[in-house]
Amino acid sequence: MNLVFLFGNQQAMKQHLNTIILSLAIIIGVWILASNYRNRNRSNDLIMVTGSASKDFTSDLISWTAEFSASGKEMQLASAQLKESQSKVSAFLLGKGISEKEIVFSAIAVEKEEVWVSDGNDRGHYEFKGYLLKQGVTIQSREVSKVERVSREITDLIFQGLQITSNQPEYYYTQLADLKIEMVAAATADAKVRAQQIAENSGADLGHLRYASMGVFQITAQNSSDDYEWGGSFNTSSREKTASIVMRLQFGID
Repeated sequence: MNLVFLFGNQQAMKQHLNTIILSLAIIIGVWILASNYRNRNRSNDLIMVTGSASKDFTSDLISWTAEFSASGKEMQLASAQLKESQSKVSAFLLGKGISEKEIVFSAIAVEKEEVWVSDGNDRGHYEFKGYLLKQGVTIQSREVSKVERVSREITDLIFQGLQITSNQPEYYYTQLADLKIEMVAAATADAKVRAQQIAENSGADLGHLRYASMGVFQITAQNSSDDYEWGGSFNTSSREKTASIVMRLQFGID
């Protein structure tokens, strides 16, 4: 009688223990599934921000060109006139303090000049007028102010009988690569500050950087209304410039 009771009691305890173990397994399994689901959703949460940076700078390289010409009925005469004009241009530039190694003359372009002569009744023919010879001179220099002044004064040679025109100088910056790296860092830092603020306002912690891309790098004239272009504008007509850049970043949320 006692043996039967003892055996039955052991069976009941064993069943009770199995029930407890099964219940704990179910609870732990549900907790794991819920945690994985929650973490999976959290891993898909992203903060997407845009950071920007801009900086004013002064060009340190100038490129300027001018063109002079000579004409004549005979090629030999036109060539002699052009050679004389070249000598005057060279002397003028050297006299203004431009280094000889900075003065580059282009090849001579030759054109035949013809005029239409009407014979009446909508008839006519082209008549040879002479030869037109053109030559350009280019100066690239780090002495920006000096070359700017020369570009304005070169037309004084007109009073010496030269046919010469001065083009608008172009301005460049030789440290552009370093400037771009500096601005990428500044725009990235700006974007991260924005992301941290968004995360804090949302009651979350900012996670690791997931993705980053650089937007358009623009160079415009300072205090101008230059239009921003999709492929990036690159102003060369102004000595004083402004560079700007945009960075797009994606962060996870912890």
